[in-house]
Amino acid sequence: MSSPQSQSDQSLLTAIRGSFLDFVDDPFYVAEEDSARYVPDGLLVLEAGKIKAFGDYAELQGKYRDVPTTAYAERLIMPGFIDTHIHYPQTEMIAAYGEQLLEWLDQYVFPTEGKFQDKAYAEKVAEVFLDQLLSNGTTTALVFAAVFPQSVEAFFEAAERRNLCMIAGKVMMDRNAPDYLCDTAESSYQETKDLIQRWHKKGRLRYAVTPRFAITSTDEQLQKAGELLKEFPDVYMHTHISENVNEVAWVKELFPTCKGYLDVYDQAGLVKERCVFAHGVHLTDGEFQRLSEAGSAIAFCPTSNLFLGSGLFKIEQAKSADYPVKVGLGTDVGGGTSFSILQTANEAYKVAQLRQQKLSPFKALFLATLGGARALCLEETLGNFEIGKDADFIVLDPRSTPLMAFRNAPATPATLSALADRIFSLMMMGDDRAVQSTYILGKLIYER
Repeated sequence: MSSPQSQSDQSLLTAIRGSFLDFVDDPFYVAEEDSARYVPDGLLVLEAGKIKAFGDYAELQGKYRDVPTTAYAERLIMPGFIDTHIHYPQTEMIAAYGEQLLEWLDQYVFPTEGKFQDKAYAEKVAEVFLDQLLSNGTTTALVFAAVFPQSVEAFFEAAERRNLCMIAGKVMMDRNAPDYLCDTAESSYQETKDLIQRWHKKGRLRYAVTPRFAITSTDEQLQKAGELLKEFPDVYMHTHISENVNEVAWVKELFPTCKGYLDVYDQAGLVKERCVFAHGVHLTDGEFQRLSEAGSAIAFCPTSNLFLGSGLFKIEQAKSADYPVKVGLGTDVGGGTSFSILQTANEAYKVAQLRQQKLSPFKALFLATLGGARALCLEETLGNFEIGKDADFIVLDPRSTPLMAFRNAPATPATLSALADRIFSLMMMGDDRAVQSTYILGKLIYER
């Protein structure tokens, strides 16, 4: 018999019933049946934005019989997607035609980012950007702002209103860019420090020290970024690396005393845990090894790497048993062509195919959830349905278009192998239309 205390506690609970998929381990290293957790008829019990209980409905229903429950039939409920690399100022110029990286920056990116000096404009774009993320099932992202501090303010204010776990930072860029987008080593240090003190760990927000890439920072500026990591050891560092062949060659010219591209960052103290490097298409064996030793992470951005003709990321090397590197998926909007992590996983599969590798749907969705959380050192609070974690999750509809409805029968898959076929089709054919609902801290924040 329930005590009065537990009955009153239950009045604060809510629950979700449906089919659930999450990950308890990494399927690149552990058998998929031991790393993926599939509950065909499950119950997720929520309390004050956290996960209170999770398991088979039959086992939990007695204890939580009186809790208000939302049921999702013929749907799949997953932890929210995590985007490990995206540029919010590039929202307006997504899908800009016909250049490779360095030319594309000059022609499209820099003029667009110049508009973010106007905070009102930045606020408008931040709203559109976050609405796009949530409608695509992305609940956490590591985000580039522009060089202007007000662009960060606008982003964090919009994210805070929605109670989102977001990581972002002001671009540091003091050379090889238009004058109107350049700061200095000292001003970038001071402005970043002020933003860290104002926003880092304010609610669910986190700050990332953000040198754009080695080409647009002097050695002095990179050293200043390293100083910030020493002063604030729990902030992030977010930059680009080895995306494009011409970029790698230019870095060699600019930093002739360094052993390679990663070494430029390493000499500045920017290769450690919580340091996330976007792309890494042309990393050397030694660089993969160094990233593994340091506990740094790579954001794999296949739609961008294909769109800009950058190359094919060696996922099999990043996830090798000898020198494993933490990897998450990044949409990299606007070099990337979609806000959808499902579409990003679709392209990741094709990149693997072109390298004669196999990326199973479980491996891809691991990268999109728990893998992304591990890459961002957020696995204590996000990434799966473990008790006590933040209740950020999404409801996916594997029959969201007429063709997908024809492809996937209404019946809930009973086994992991049947589920594999369902989620592979969802990954290859799904986009924002497949996201029915997005929940943040247990509250419905988006519904299709």
